[in-house]
Amino acid sequence: MYVACLDMEGVVVPEIWIAFSEASGIPELRRTTRDEPDYNKLMAYRIAILKEHGLGLKEIQDVIATIDPLPGAREFLDQLRDMCQVIIISDTFEEFAKPLIQKLGRPTIFCNKLQVTDGMVTGIQMRCKDSKLTTVRGLQSMGFDTIATGDSYNDLAMIRASKAGFLFRSTPAIMADNPDLPAYETYDELLAAFDRALAE
Repeated sequence: MYVACLDMEGVVVPEIWIAFSEASGIPELRRTTRDEPDYNKLMAYRIAILKEHGLGLKEIQDVIATIDPLPGAREFLDQLRDMCQVIIISDTFEEFAKPLIQKLGRPTIFCNKLQVTDGMVTGIQMRCKDSKLTTVRGLQSMGFDTIATGDSYNDLAMIRASKAGFLFRSTPAIMADNPDLPAYETYDELLAAFDRALAE
């Protein structure tokens, strides 16, 4: 019994913070988990920048409303869900993910929550420590084999803990640091990799 575990941003939707960086004209917000492995440090950095510029949750959600899934992502998810159970495991937040998940056909997603005061983002409430790895291990403890894919530093533990795992549209630096992990650039390649792993 298999569960496919997918990262969200960079795999099926564009990077939210990069889109917001472009919309707000604040280049510092382009920094993502592809650049900074420590997620808590990254979010503290982002929250400080939001506060400095007086930007709140509504401004971010207004940008998210304009974002569509990556081309081919919904079809990829539909095909993968025909093959096995699928869970998107993301370090994003419910307040960000909801409209994007609707556009993807409402796949299951495990993510986190924001702490918001008077419309301003003041902190984060993580679902659990090391949420991607913890979720994969939890699924395995219930008798599931996991197959995982992602693009960033915070996906590596989940990928390596799974029976099979792949990088998808990752950075040259991450791929160079992890030469043993198969790396793919198209949904057709990724779907074929899942298919092979499910057949083993």
